[in-house]
Amino acid sequence: MPENFSTPINAEDLIKLIRELAARLAPRRLKIMEVCGTHTVAAQSAGIRSVLPENVKLISGPGCPVCVTPAGYIDQAAQLAADRGARVVTYGDMVRVPGISTTLEEARRRGGDVSVVYSVTEALQMARREAKRHVVFLGVGFETTAPGTAFAVKAAHDEGLKNFKVLMAHKRIIPAMDALLADPNLAIDGFIAPGHVSVIIGYEAYAPIVSRWGRPCVVTGFTGEQMLLSIVRILTQLVSGHSKVESVYTSRVLPEGNVKAQRFLDEVFVPGPSNWRGMGNIPESGMDLREEYADCDAKGFFKLEEPPDREPPGCRCADVIRGMVDPPECPLFGKRCTPITPVGACMVSREGSCSAFYRFRSVEKWSG
Repeated sequence: MPENFSTPINAEDLIKLIRELAARLAPRRLKIMEVCGTHTVAAQSAGIRSVLPENVKLISGPGCPVCVTPAGYIDQAAQLAADRGARVVTYGDMVRVPGISTTLEEARRRGGDVSVVYSVTEALQMARREAKRHVVFLGVGFETTAPGTAFAVKAAHDEGLKNFKVLMAHKRIIPAMDALLADPNLAIDGFIAPGHVSVIIGYEAYAPIVSRWGRPCVVTGFTGEQMLLSIVRILTQLVSGHSKVESVYTSRVLPEGNVKAQRFLDEVFVPGPSNWRGMGNIPESGMDLREEYADCDAKGFFKLEEPPDREPPGCRCADVIRGMVDPPECPLFGKRCTPITPVGACMVSREGSCSAFYRFRSVEKWSG
């Protein structure tokens, strides 16, 4: 079977192989989870679920960083902008994400200063220009975006830039995968591991998951064919009864990952507990600033408590994030909750499961 990302892949042959492998595993019913928002979009846009056998189900997990940020964090950020005089700086998706009682969009309507940027360096430049005002960057995302935040924190610290702060909500994917496997209600049989995150942490990072839980982990790229190939690899492992870490994205992901980026993360951050929307507090799943960089910590400077989490009435975003239900099973999906009028976080971000299911709801068959 092809291992290199550049190798041509025949989708029809892969689909046939998936069905043959699934038949060998029947009547066992299998759940394969992807934990990457880009994979969620790829699966929906290609109609991958339409070609899977009846006993193989693809479920989406907590792969959207915006979606897993707890609702109380949004309220805290909105309060800093509307009531504490800070300039809150964030990536665009965060502006419309619902908190418990407000959004950053609402804070801006109330006169709060909320700025959208494309990189954390823009926030750093704002802090340099406005030395008398606190600039608070929202540190949201997995290991993919965290190195950029680490760079900005170190630069601000080294420059003595006292007005640059980060409201930390960066997440680590491996502890979340552990938490999902510990949930007996989910019974996950294998993971399609994320491509972007794996570029940083490397595919060897998933070895403890395989060792602890005996579940296949296959790092995958972002085409429909790559995802089909990863499902083939997972089913092949399940048939053999031997789980391991594999990568079908070898042109981008090294076994050891980006060692330089990892060292940078270790220099600035230390693992700590973190609240996830829909999943609660997961030990070692967050990134806290090390003590020597505490001058950049918005939480400590503004004396903020650990943010709570609560979903709007009727919203099943928490269950969608954990892979307990597909988005259409939420009673609000496509009715009160749409990309134009989102009720839950999963409908806001383009990487959210609800958004992907809604945007590609007309894709009923494989279109890869």
